[in-house]
Amino acid sequence: VTVNCNVCVIVCVAQIEVIPCKICGDKSSGVHYGVITCEGCKGFFRRSQLPSVSYSCSRQSNCPIDRASRNRCQSCRLQKCVTQGMSRDAVKFGRMSKRQRESLRAEVERHQQQQQHLQAEAQPAMPYPSKACCFRTPHLLQAPAPAYSFPGEPELPPCPTDVLPYLVCSPGESQAPGLAYQGSCVSPGSGHSDERGFDSRQPSPDQTIGMGIRSYDPEDPYCPYRPSLLHIEELCDSIVRSHRDTSQFRLEELQALRWKLFSREEIHAYQSKSVDEMWQHCAVRLTEAVQYVVEFAKRIPGFRGLGQNDQITLLKTGSMEVVLVRMSRCFNTENSTVFFDGKFASTELFKSLGCGDLMVAVFDFAHSMCALRLTELQMALFSSLVLINTDRPCLEDRGRVHRMRRHLEGSLSHMLRRDNQESLEHK
Repeated sequence: VTVNCNVCVIVCVAQIEVIPCKICGDKSSGVHYGVITCEGCKGFFRRSQLPSVSYSCSRQSNCPIDRASRNRCQSCRLQKCVTQGMSRDAVKFGRMSKRQRESLRAEVERHQQQQQHLQAEAQPAMPYPSKACCFRTPHLLQAPAPAYSFPGEPELPPCPTDVLPYLVCSPGESQAPGLAYQGSCVSPGSGHSDERGFDSRQPSPDQTIGMGIRSYDPEDPYCPYRPSLLHIEELCDSIVRSHRDTSQFRLEELQALRWKLFSREEIHAYQSKSVDEMWQHCAVRLTEAVQYVVEFAKRIPGFRGLGQNDQITLLKTGSMEVVLVRMSRCFNTENSTVFFDGKFASTELFKSLGCGDLMVAVFDFAHSMCALRLTELQMALFSSLVLINTDRPCLEDRGRVHRMRRHLEGSLSHMLRRDNQESLEHK
């Protein structure tokens, strides 16, 4: 009887997961706090119940909450959680009334029919290779597949969705405390313009950021053909679209807030936090930033074609670096402040972390990145190169990673030549 009950529960949960998250529309993982949600919204609601957590909306408390924007306004996200019925005291699925179970079963059947209909529509396959089409897999089941695929690339397996535990460690467990800070003050933007007005000063030679870009080499055994201009443009379009979709804040939003600074009283309140409390607060921001980077990586053409271990290796070793690169999008070099918790903050806000030298180094890095004045496309390609790095240890299929990187290097090199910015290749 016990075995049969367990099987029934597993079947029920599997059926429930066909219904998208009621909060953001992402793939759900079951009933959490009384509502069908994804793992991300479940964790967000759990963290929101901490006594020290308080959210506020800088707009009019009507921000849209979906998969792409769910981390942009925590206040509106929590409001939607409560509106949908999430509560610590909510009953579990097994204790639902008969009417609730019947309603849920009907909703499951409706979504199953919708998915079958979408799959039937997508049945006629386009002639291979088709570079410009997107896979028509329902977005509720998996992350959107890149619009571009490398020639000869097989059908891609799903990307592991459980990489975050490998990427985030608590302050007490961290081998390098600076990592928590790198994500703590990041609110990556994805604007549509390069007119940031954030800085004109040039970095010193020891501060410049090395791109490590190499031009196409016909003798390279890992690059058996010269990519066409069409392939390059399609790859660039796919990368920059993914970059925009996985950025927390748009550039125009940050520009509108760039002179919204913390008051002396607010700074003192942050400085009065204990080391553990401040690290915990920063760890939440880090987790959000890393989640966006993981989503960006999953959309890089070819990434999901790598072995699962190589995907995890690249994310473990490169995601924090991309978080730091993206930090430049929300850095105001005119007053050396970074966007954090809804306002721009200087290094003094993070005094209670007890790592002042690290703060200075991180802010100097942001200055250097801003001085490069990368466009949206250049930032997207550069972030991809930071992730797809053949020098990472323990890669199982280094050759495949190398081929991916050569495509990305060639695309960025071409775009820099097109824009007469070849000098950036050597910085």
